[in-house]
Amino acid sequence: MTTHDSGSAPDSAPKPPAKDPWDLPDVSGLTVGVLGGTGPQGRGLAYRFARAGQKVVIGSRAADRAEAAAAELGHGVEGADNAECARRSDIVIVAVPWDGHARTLESLREELAGKLVVDCVNPLGFDKKGAYALKPEEGSAAEQAAALLPDSRVTAAFHHLSAVLLQDQAIEEIDTDVLVLGEARADTDTVQALASRVPGMRGIFAGRLRNAHQVESLVANLISVNRRYKAHAGLRTTDV
Repeated sequence: MTTHDSGSAPDSAPKPPAKDPWDLPDVSGLTVGVLGGTGPQGRGLAYRFARAGQKVVIGSRAADRAEAAAAELGHGVEGADNAECARRSDIVIVAVPWDGHARTLESLREELAGKLVVDCVNPLGFDKKGAYALKPEEGSAAEQAAALLPDSRVTAAFHHLSAVLLQDQAIEEIDTDVLVLGEARADTDTVQALASRVPGMRGIFAGRLRNAHQVESLVANLISVNRRYKAHAGLRTTDV
């Protein structure tokens, strides 16, 4: 018996609704580690996250130095050497000086395996004309981190924040957006959610790691803004 095609194609399955970009995970129970937590940027980030209720561990090459800085910050911040900081943390922020970036990450490859790593290092040079961007061989500090940490989930964020404002205890809100870059949406969503824990701060997705160089480089421009206007400039993204 011959059957005949009715000529009608089966209905395609309806597409699921687009995910709300502001539907971010709850990160309040995660421990945040800050490598380079005794430097200005690291101390500032640690203070803001701890003040927002996050459990924070700051790392340094010397545990006693990290412990002393943690005691000064208060809000339950703890100090440890870099390796112990990495082991104890769910999210690890890299806030070390650029000239020690590669060496630090190479030494912590095992401890950072499986961790969500957030690189906020800005490769910059300085001369009599001011700050200027450096171009790492891998393309950016974040891409260098990804190359050195193949077993970690590397993202990039927190580049454009003023360490002065972050550490100022009289300031209740940090009026800025944080550009977040990475390869997996679950990871960038987590970092966006972490940024948004700080009052006044928003995490904004800004692309893949291959676009991290221009985000890191923009800090040189902000330094020029700050010097001219005696300010602590940050960024806001319009219409988002």
